Amino acid sequence: MKFIYKKMYRGSPEVFGKTAVLLGGDSAERNISLQSGTAIVEALRNKGVDVIAIDAQTDWVKQLSDAAIERAFIALHGPGGEDGKVQAVLETLNIPYTGSGHAASAIGMDKRLTKLIWRDMALPTPKSLTLKHNSQWSECLQLLGGEVFIKPVHEGSSIGMNCAATPEEMQRAFAEAAKYDLDVIAEQRIVGKEYTVVILGERVLPIIELLPKNSFYDFDAKYVSVETEYLCPASLPSAQQKQLETLALDAFHAVGCKGWGRVDVMLSNNGEFHLLEVNTVPGMTNHSLVPIAAKAVGLDFDDLVLEILCQTLA
Repeated sequence: MKFIYKKMYRGSPEVFGKTAVLLGGDSAERNISLQSGTAIVEALRNKGVDVIAIDAQTDWVKQLSDAAIERAFIALHGPGGEDGKVQAVLETLNIPYTGSGHAASAIGMDKRLTKLIWRDMALPTPKSLTLKHNSQWSECLQLLGGEVFIKPVHEGSSIGMNCAATPEEMQRAFAEAAKYDLDVIAEQRIVGKEYTVVILGERVLPIIELLPKNSFYDFDAKYVSVETEYLCPASLPSAQQKQLETLALDAFHAVGCKGWGRVDVMLSNNGEFHLLEVNTVPGMTNHSLVPIAAKAVGLDFDDLVLEILCQTLA
């Protein structure tokens, strides 16, 4: 597998100019972003890149200008950094940046809109409903198969997400999700195995099967627990592996994503794949999935970060 950095970088970090890693911000995922961004800064320094960290919680536009930044690595998670706003500003400033453009970022951050696009393109995704404080909880449960996930529409990292199987649980889960977002959805719970597909450029990296010890792959399983297991490459038959690779790429392109990202998928017990969501700025912490997939093709963390940054040169 050929990588951009081997072709374009050639050991000359000067090609990047002064580079900023945008991290932190003020979303509920701030702490995860700080971890991701700090690791990315260290990796770029190890590669000799002239890099600084800029916390987007402060006046980051002025900091970009004052530091004469020529390129940006976006390590922001959640609203305000992953939803197209930062991307749009960088485009206005003519600063190349990593990952998807502002429109695709905005769509990818919106679970409801992403699912509408997938459905319109006949890509499989679990049934869902938009919830309000006066929703008919029993009717919603019945329409969605009796067990659901309640999710804030514009949050990631499973923040504010809970499972519900009774009207009372639904109401409590809605109240919790509404703390993080004005928009909340209920999504049919798919019982089966969970996979994530990392996309780097136009390449699908080895698929990861998630094996959490918790009841589902929640925030604790993602970032805290040391018991969560990851099988990479996943134990899928060749035909299903190819099917999932194609499905993930189709889902990624349907939203308009580019550069790098991650598509999360369930395989139901009856053998059908269901798209859950797309992540346009995946985590890069020591618990994160993108480095696991990259390692499976011989790409260590520093080279992975450089590969992503090199995409801004293409």
